[in-house]
Formats: sequence, structure tokens, C-alpha cells
Amino acid sequence: MLTSDTPYSYYLTKGEPSKSCLLALRHIILTQNPEITETLKWGMPCFCFKNNIFCYLWTEKKSDEPYILMVEGTHLDHPHLEIGGRSRMKIFRVNPYTDLPLQTIESILQQALDLYRRGVVKMKK
Repeated sequence: MLTSDTPYSYYLTKGEPSKSCLLALRHIILTQNPEITETLKWGMPCFCFKNNIFCYLWTEKKSDEPYILMVEGTHLDHPHLEIGGRSRMKIFRVNPYTDLPLQTIESILQQALDLYRRGVVKMKK
């Protein structure tokens, strides 16, 4: 039985096509490395690498369009990432009506994971 405090419950609250898009993004994120885990923080799906938060999935309030929020975005240099008014994080917007740009998404996720693997971002034990 799913309760409202499980990560998967978040996806069930979304309408289509955002729900399917978010579930596909979830799968892409989780398959980048076997040490990635999913939890729910502040009501949104949160993905951790070795217990260190590295990204979230969320949707725009007005459009309900999904995006990936990269926690250490200031260390990432990718033309499709937006900083907006954030000081640390960047987002990657996803159009739920088109095919996912898989190579771009995987490239961004691997760059983020490399920050932890190379020690650019200090990991908690």
C-alpha cells in the first residue's frame, strides 16, 4: 500500500503527460548508478548518491511541466541548465509533450555525479 510519504506517491498526484514524463525521468536517474537512491524531501522526489542529495524532480507551478533540479548546479556548465534566481541550484526543463532528450539528460546527470566522485563536492559519510 502506498502512503503519501513514499516517493512514488508524488508521481500519482500528477496528471498526464507530466506523470509519465516524471516516471521516465525517475527511471533514467535511478539507472545512472546503482548507488543512487530515492526518497521524499519537502514533498518532492529527491535522489541521493551515496546518501548525498544530488537532484530532485519537480514541476512548474503554472504550467505543471517537469524539471530536474540539480543541487550543485553552480558547478555544472551545460547550455540547457538554467540558474534563474537561484544561487546554487540549476534546473533542466523537460517538455512532457516531446521525446525526452536522453543523451542530454544522461550527460547532465553524469556531470553531477562526477562532482561527488572527484571530490569537487564533499560527501557526507
